[in-house]
Amino acid sequence: MTDPQHRPTQPNPGVQRTVMRTVAALVGMFAFAFALVPLYDVFCRVTGINGKVDTTAQALVHEEVDDSRYVTVQFITRNGSGLPWNLEVETRQVRLHPGQSAEVDFAFHNASSDGTWGRAVPSVSPSNATRHLRKMSCFCFEEQHLEAGERLELPLVFQLARDLPPEINTVTLVYTLYPVAGDEAALQARATGDTGDEA
Repeated sequence: MTDPQHRPTQPNPGVQRTVMRTVAALVGMFAFAFALVPLYDVFCRVTGINGKVDTTAQALVHEEVDDSRYVTVQFITRNGSGLPWNLEVETRQVRLHPGQSAEVDFAFHNASSDGTWGRAVPSVSPSNATRHLRKMSCFCFEEQHLEAGERLELPLVFQLARDLPPEINTVTLVYTLYPVAGDEAALQARATGDTGDEA
């Protein structure tokens, strides 16, 4: 005879439902968090909120310079995690008139013993200055490759639009370095413009 005290216990249906709902909620939250970053970036690019800027070259606009005021443009560099590079700016800040263009040099240095890919991602503060900052040339438009110990100097050529709001006296441009993951051969082909297709 089977001992009634050792009968297998049946799982409680209410507990099973709670566990399944909790697991489903966790999976849903993870999927939402994973999709949130690219959606947020697209939203910020479209609206200009939070200082997200376009990463495409713009044309220099030949407009009358507003000599009645100066605006200070500050440059800050940050090293993101996972990339053994240093990014330095030659000039920490410049003063210029709205409508005027300027050029500032930045220097990248790969402090590791391996060649790696990276990208400098820009942001602007205050965020409403974003649409008034034009970049004619910028290293942020594409990934950069540095060999072990290599140092590379690249310019930023920009212009403040003449219609910059009068309450903005200081614009801060921040560049944060991030590693670029992907197939090394594909990145190299992209850098050289070789797609591998033959006519």
